[in-house]
Order: sequence, then C-alpha cells, then structure tokens
Amino acid sequence: MYTSHEDIGYDFEDDPKDKKTLKPHPNIDGGWAWMMVLSSFFVHILIMGSQMALGVLNVEWLEEFHQSRGLTAWVSSLSMGITLIVGFGSGMAYLPAVVMVGRYFQKRRALAQGLSTTGTGFGAFLMTVLLKYLCAEYGWRNAMFIQGAVSLNLCVCGALMRPLSPGKDGNNPGGRHPQVLPAPSTESIKSNGPVSRAEEKGDPPGNEETLSDLAAQACQEKAGLRKNMGALRVLKTVSQLTLRVRKGFRDWYSGYFGAASLFTNRMFVAFIFWALFAYSSFVIPFIHLPEIVDLYNLSEQNDVFPLTSIIAIVHIFGKVILGIVADLPCISVWNVFLMANFTLVLSIFILPLMHTYAGLAVICALIGFSSGYFSLMPVVTEDLVGIEHLANAYGIIICANGISALLGPPFAGWIYDITQKYDFSFYICGLLYMVGILFLLIQPCLRFIEQSRKKYMDGAHV
Repeated sequence: MYTSHEDIGYDFEDDPKDKKTLKPHPNIDGGWAWMMVLSSFFVHILIMGSQMALGVLNVEWLEEFHQSRGLTAWVSSLSMGITLIVGFGSGMAYLPAVVMVGRYFQKRRALAQGLSTTGTGFGAFLMTVLLKYLCAEYGWRNAMFIQGAVSLNLCVCGALMRPLSPGKDGNNPGGRHPQVLPAPSTESIKSNGPVSRAEEKGDPPGNEETLSDLAAQACQEKAGLRKNMGALRVLKTVSQLTLRVRKGFRDWYSGYFGAASLFTNRMFVAFIFWALFAYSSFVIPFIHLPEIVDLYNLSEQNDVFPLTSIIAIVHIFGKVILGIVADLPCISVWNVFLMANFTLVLSIFILPLMHTYAGLAVICALIGFSSGYFSLMPVVTEDLVGIEHLANAYGIIICANGISALLGPPFAGWIYDITQKYDFSFYICGLLYMVGILFLLIQPCLRFIEQSRKKYMDGAHV
C-alpha cells in the first residue's frame, strides 16, 4: 500500500512555522475553479491534441522528403520533446494548465484533472480531421500555418487563469495592511520654512520680498522631500525584489539539490524512471499508425474512421471514468493507476498481432481507455510530494515524459528501417514499459516483505 505525502516521513521546510496549510477558500472545489478546468481543457485541445495529430503530417513528410522512418520521426519527436523537456513555446502554457487545476480542487481533484485532460482526446480527434482536410486542400505547409494561427487561442486560455488569493480581500490578497510611507505633515513644513498665516498678517508690507523668498524656499524643500521619498520608494522596491529573488533561488536550490530535495524521496525517483519509459508507448501509435494502416492496405476503412480518432475518443471516456473511480473512498488511486498501466502494456504487445481493421480498432480502443491514467498523474505526484511541491515535481515528470516522447518514435522508426516491420518496435517498447512499471512495484514489494517479516517475528515472539 502506498503512503500519501503526509506519511512520507520527511519535511521540505526548514522551520515548521513556515509550513503553509490549505485554508478554506470560496473558489476551491467551486466557483472560478470550474473556469480553470475549462481553460485547461482548451489548453489540452490546442497543445496535446495538436501533438497527437502529427502522425498525419508524418505521412506527408515521408512522401515529400523520401527519408527513412527513423529520421522522419525525429520531426514529430522534437516537437513533443522540446515542448515537454525545455518548456519553450506551448510548454509554457501546458504545465500551468495542469498545476492550477490541482491547486483549485481538493475533494474532486482526480475528476477535475480527468475532465480537463480530456481535451487531449478531443484535440487529437479534431486536429486529425482538420489536418487531413487542410493537407488535402492547401498542402502540409499551409496547414501548419493555419494550425499555428489556431494555437493563438492559448492567449485567451491564459487570461482565464489566476492564482488563489489567501486573503479575503481581493484588493489585498495577502491579508496585510498596505504599507504607506508617511507623507510630510503641514506642521513639519511650517516649522522648516513657511510662516503661518498669523505671522503673514502681522508683517508689514515691506516684508513681501522676504515672504516670497520664504515661500520659494518652502517649495524647493517640498520638491526635495518628494524626490527623497521617491528615491526611498525605489530603494525599498529594489530591496524587496532582491529578497524575493534570493528566497526563490534558495527554495529552488533546496527543493532540487538540498538535503530535503525531491530526489531524496525514493518513490518519487522510481516514478521518474517510470515516466522515462512510459510515454513513448502512448506516443508511438499516434505517430506510426497512419503508416501502418497503409502497409496493411486498410486506407479505405481508415479514411472512414481513423484508428487514431478511436484512440482519441475512447481516451476521453477513459480519463473521466478513471478519474471518477479513483475518487471513490474505497479505492486507492495507486491501484487504478497500476491496473491502467498493465492494460496499456498488454495492448502494446497485442497490437502487432492484429492485421485487420476490426482487430486494430479493438486494440486502439484499449490503448485509448487505459491511457486515461494520464489524468491521475498529477494526483499521484501530489500523493508523493505534497501540494506545495506539486509544480516542481510535476515539471520533472513532464520532462521525463518529454525525453520518452523525444526518443520513442525515432527508435521505433529505426527498428522498422532495420527489420522492415513495426512488430519488433512495439515489442521492444512494451518491454521497456514493463521495466518502468517494475520501478513502481519496487517500493510496495519492499514494504510487503518488511510487514510480513515483522508479523513473523511478532508471531515467533508470542
């Protein structure tokens, strides 16, 4: 049995007083939280859906450039890998879209993540149909221009996202009173230079020049005081910014490389190794299935209803159903996660044995449903490291997925170039996936052995 982040037994904060506790908020599990789900849903459509539809362009590139499968697959892999590993471009929108949903939900986090990530399935289905039409009408180059223009809607999705304010007052989210620098009082000005009205009235008319000089001097002092106050405000802002940068760098360094870093959590490290092997088994069918259909002479049936669209549609239901099941109080999210992984591995092994459209459609449906466990990845990650470190931890997992997506499709294409079959590509990827799952099973197996040994020792003692 896996433990949650409360039971891991280590603390990321130096001072227990600095720990942040989640307080009830009107937008948690309701209100603006559902707008976050909607925004994340469209982000998944525009980013992940577009990435999953690259198999259509892969066929166009093979016909245009007449290069090997392994070399051509690098184009799609670089698109996915750079997005997930480096975080440039669409990657800057993808990670916040996932993490923000987790911050806005507590009770139904798995369901919320499932609903938001169903955008991947919708996007894969819609973008596959759209790219096929655009390539047929305008060519693949113009199709990519139009796809880029559609992706500009990510700006609208980003505008819907806003952080949770811990304070009740919207204008003052920190709950603190704003610090206002004291302005010079009229009494201090009068004591420094200007004369009072009573003195002005008592002065004879011959002192008008003296009064004007005093007034000019007072104005100069006011101007100097304002300059000094402005300089003080600038210095204060710079010092506060410096402190924030230093604190952020210190937290970042301690989180990744310090004594209490994420990598001291053995189960999280095992989860990283799983991510390194897992994602390629989901990406490879999307990239290479359109060509496999051509090799099996199933193009006519596939044009009516593409196999990648079957994966995408069933993927939608898989994410929602697995999210609902994982939220049930009597079921462990880890058990659901592992069962879905085993089903996906079995489907990858069976896929090369199918040479009819009906058989491939059934296996693609299994791949789509079992791959719905991607909606549980943020929940599982939070179980390991806690909500405060979810952003950093999930970023590492996404980076590992990016490496897998970067190397998987070219590797499968390279195996085809050697063997002239895709069968061995799927078999080898399935074996690598099994290695990743074994990393997930190490920790519970060790705990089971330890608990059995403890029970045996207690029984022998009695």
